[in-house]
Amino acid sequence: MKNVGLAILVALCVGGCSSWPFSSGAAKKPPVEEPIDSRTPTKPRDPRTRAKLHTELGAMYLQNNNLAVALEELTIAIAIDPDYARAYSTRGLAGFQVREMQAADQDFRRALSLDGNDPEINNNYGWFLCQIGREQEGIPYFHKAIKNPLYETPAKAYLNAGACYAKLGDLANAEGYIEQGLRIAPGNPQAVLQLASLNYQRGQLELARQQLADLLRQTEPNAEALWLGVRIERGLGNRPGEARYANQLRRRFPLAPEAQQLMKGHFE
Repeated sequence: MKNVGLAILVALCVGGCSSWPFSSGAAKKPPVEEPIDSRTPTKPRDPRTRAKLHTELGAMYLQNNNLAVALEELTIAIAIDPDYARAYSTRGLAGFQVREMQAADQDFRRALSLDGNDPEINNNYGWFLCQIGREQEGIPYFHKAIKNPLYETPAKAYLNAGACYAKLGDLANAEGYIEQGLRIAPGNPQAVLQLASLNYQRGQLELARQQLADLLRQTEPNAEALWLGVRIERGLGNRPGEARYANQLRRRFPLAPEAQQLMKGHFE
């Protein structure tokens, strides 16, 4: 079966030029005044603090899929402090979302040149490389993130590494990394979904079905989970079950890539 890599959910370009596209139809945000230091109301905060605040805003907008505003906030952060690595890394994630792959890659590389040991930046770049088909290049960045004793969320890197190994067809390593992620963060829905996907790829359809059912009793399904359900039930020859998952996918996530695959009949 075709390998399915699951991923557990980020103007001024690196050289100083304006290259990010902004849609005129994008949602607007209210004007934001520069943050003021409460201890000295007339004195602006230092550039790093201001850049950090704009980066956090950009990450929030990115999480809410307000990509134009996210890019705007992150570009402001970089303009305020061109040496703040996290701003470039987060803008790299946003760049991936708007399909500006070259600019995103430049942002990630700039971030690493500024702080090559930051585990979150290494995890983000590894994830990006795996998403664009450069899995072998991405895996060492996960390893570097995992080995950093100061990394507060290593489970993310373990799960991303597992997904990357799965895309390479190395299911044994994929399972090992995912299970390690589960030991750190028990019950993580994305990890459970990844294990179900691995068992689907191995042809262990009943086990995959049970794992997916257990997951969906605890959390709302995303497009990835529903698409996996379609293919599991199809593989088991359960047409009513396949139809139930397919109907949910079309109704709840009509624009998702998984729904497009369903419409095209690309099940593998």
